[in-house]
Amino acid sequence: MSELSTPTGREEALRAVPRPDGTAPRALVLGSTGYIGGRLVPRLLAAGYRVRVLVRDPARLAAFDWGDEVEQVTGSATDATALAEATADVDVLYYLIHSMAQGKGFEQADLAAAHAGAEAAAAASVHRIVYLGGLHPSGASLSPHLRSRVEVGEVFLHSGVPTLVLQAGVVIGSGSASFEMIRHLTEVLPYMPAPRWVRNHIQPIAVRDVLHYLLGAARVDPDVNRAVDIGGPDVLRYGQMMNGYAVEAGLPQRPIAPLPVLTPGLASHWVNVVTPVPRSIARPLIASLQNECVMDDHDVDRFIPRPEGGLTPYRSAVALALGRVEADSVETSWQDAEVTGVPSDPLPSDPEWAGRTVFTDVRVVDTAASPERLWAVIEGIGGENGWYSAPLLWAVRGWMDRVVGGVGLARGRRSRSRVAVGDVIDFWRVEKVDPGRLLRLRAEMKVPGLAWLDLQCEPDPSGGTGARYLQRAVFFPAGLAGRLYWLAVLPFHGFIFSGMANRITATAEAPEPS
Repeated sequence: MSELSTPTGREEALRAVPRPDGTAPRALVLGSTGYIGGRLVPRLLAAGYRVRVLVRDPARLAAFDWGDEVEQVTGSATDATALAEATADVDVLYYLIHSMAQGKGFEQADLAAAHAGAEAAAAASVHRIVYLGGLHPSGASLSPHLRSRVEVGEVFLHSGVPTLVLQAGVVIGSGSASFEMIRHLTEVLPYMPAPRWVRNHIQPIAVRDVLHYLLGAARVDPDVNRAVDIGGPDVLRYGQMMNGYAVEAGLPQRPIAPLPVLTPGLASHWVNVVTPVPRSIARPLIASLQNECVMDDHDVDRFIPRPEGGLTPYRSAVALALGRVEADSVETSWQDAEVTGVPSDPLPSDPEWAGRTVFTDVRVVDTAASPERLWAVIEGIGGENGWYSAPLLWAVRGWMDRVVGGVGLARGRRSRSRVAVGDVIDFWRVEKVDPGRLLRLRAEMKVPGLAWLDLQCEPDPSGGTGARYLQRAVFFPAGLAGRLYWLAVLPFHGFIFSGMANRITATAEAPEPS
């Protein structure tokens, strides 16, 4: 497991307290492959916990250094059988699940999962539940997503299992959706027309401080059953947060003009255009900013000591996040969150295509580049490196996807050079990686059907020092619309796919940048 940044979990105030029989306590993490969960798990391991995770797709754990160090249970958060197996002999359950990017019905889905988790925890005599909720004002009308967070917290508080609900505001860290929204709005726009909520006060918190409180929550006295607010040391307006980012990024201050006509819906469309954060995620984030979200109390200090050296100021959190981005060492990212309503089944094997309509585009190019160099180019595709052909056509396709509510090309990728199963690369998701040989991408853009892209590298079949590049696009059309879609894009394939194969091999043959 790679070296952890602060907190590491090895801090004396955060280390696991052994059971009475001297064995290590067990922590169950629901939401382990998410932004917070993917960072919490390795720190729980470092703190001395035995860690168990519940995942729908165990292959996604391959994207994490700690994937082979945890106990795995396969199933969903509403699967009673899987939950019973997962909660057995568990001391603390971390519930880090929410349906922020889900469309209609997310409140019912959140409540159903919360009730299932609470019932399983009670039946298994789990000692504590820790839930990460949302900071919100008391007695105010809340957005649907904040309201859902409150309702889920209430389910756990009334479960009979001692629960600590940590209510956090805007989380600032490399790869967080909130940070990326601030970052791109500030960098792209020299002048910011914005909704009135830019004048609302917010209490952001660094992701490292969220992790500190989550680790500390496992050691809270068993009689504590309540919600507490957590936040950083700064209370700022959203506009001040943007200009605080500008200072740390070396940019000029951005004039901001509040406009009363920008509703949350219109503002989410605006964010969808300007930033890589899709509308499905931008809307709940923006809606949660309609109220002033500042800590009502600091009771958390009674239960969990503050980090050594104090809480992280906002601008320090921004500087830390920028450093991680620059060093290409982002631990987890909002980009890799699962997208509701997109295909998740793997590409069927070729024999299973029998009797089905399937369209393919296959390109084979022999190159003088070594297999290792060719693989390095394949592994780094997308994001800042682009797609090696017809950038305008790729950009147009990405914009078309954003217009219809898709994720678009702007998601980029978490790491510029490393790739693992479950990672996002623009509007694709990594389905399979055979290091040095195969990268398989599954489409998450809006298409009338199912699409995959295989990029393969083989040694020179003639026994030379070069390599062979194989590229295959596969499309399973859905009805007439799918067939018409394939015919419509067919004329562009010569530009896109052949150009892509030629440019990838040419890049592999070129001298490596110093």
